[in-house]
Amino acid sequence: MPNHAPLWNPVRIGSTEITNRIALAPMTRISATENGHATERMASYYEAYARGGFGLLITEGIYPDTAYSQGYLFQPGIATPEQARSWAKIVEVVHAAGAKIFAQLMHAGGQAQGNAFVDSSVGPSAIAPKGEQLAFYRGEGPYSVPSEITPDQMDEVRRGFVAAALRAKHAGFDGIEIHGANGYLIDQFLTDYLNKRTDNYGGSSENRVRFAAEICRAVRDAVGSDMTVGIRISQAKVSDNEHKWGGGEEEAKTIFSSLGATGIDYIHTTEYRATAPAFNDTGASLATLAKRHSGVAVIANGNLDHPETAASLIGDGAADVIALGKAALANRNWPHRVRNNLDLDELDGSLFAPVADVKDWELELPA
Repeated sequence: MPNHAPLWNPVRIGSTEITNRIALAPMTRISATENGHATERMASYYEAYARGGFGLLITEGIYPDTAYSQGYLFQPGIATPEQARSWAKIVEVVHAAGAKIFAQLMHAGGQAQGNAFVDSSVGPSAIAPKGEQLAFYRGEGPYSVPSEITPDQMDEVRRGFVAAALRAKHAGFDGIEIHGANGYLIDQFLTDYLNKRTDNYGGSSENRVRFAAEICRAVRDAVGSDMTVGIRISQAKVSDNEHKWGGGEEEAKTIFSSLGATGIDYIHTTEYRATAPAFNDTGASLATLAKRHSGVAVIANGNLDHPETAASLIGDGAADVIALGKAALANRNWPHRVRNNLDLDELDGSLFAPVADVKDWELELPA
């Protein structure tokens, strides 16, 4: 029998006790109402994973303000009290099924492709992201060139994250994940070719991580020690799968040590393969580097579909929790199946066609 024992050990991240080491990774589902309210269908979607045995659910990216943060049409928000109240039902059903749930707060920045509040975008510099918008998220054509964000607008972004985090706390969420990955605003500051600023937020890696660290610290201070706070970090982006940090492991050390010093509870790394070397063909993985240099817990995401791979990552101490995306879409009860040695299904590509929204989410657990 394969040894999956490390997956079933409970773990504490910050103030949150999680029954096992398996999390649902955040995945954009663009299934909210037009005005950003969470729906009954979304509640069924998240409840299915909680009933399926995932110890922790991390929501899709939720926009925190009514200015530039929204990235996709029909994306859920938590920018208003009404939007926050719409999430309370989801939190309730997830808790009733025995899981914990973190709200991922996301500012799209220059990677926005649909915003109900403004028809323009902001980024660290007036440089468009590479590639084109995603049709299965209702996008079309190249990304627009964002306006360079001003210091006053950066203050508004910080305040927006804090206010959204407090609304999430009031709605009952167990934690906050700040989206600092995948080419969205915070990651744009980290990215050398998108950030050409000449102030204290551009140039060196110490400067480019400053905005992320300030947001982490502000949210940590606002929500208090009884709510878990973390940040998601990647090298690759929605629009650039090949990107690597130019400074290699030294840059990783700067980024992870700076973030770990803010008082957050965890870092969530996402790579194409979580176990692969972060740079070149040898060396440590991004998750290992985060663990080594941050001093906080690590959640790792990236092609951990096979239970043996996921369990070994935990067993080796490279991560504290593994997060599943496509494998979870294919198997809403992945933990139950693995624990009972049942076969796993392959991902059905129709889940992304014509739009990658929430489709059928009725769940039947195995006997």
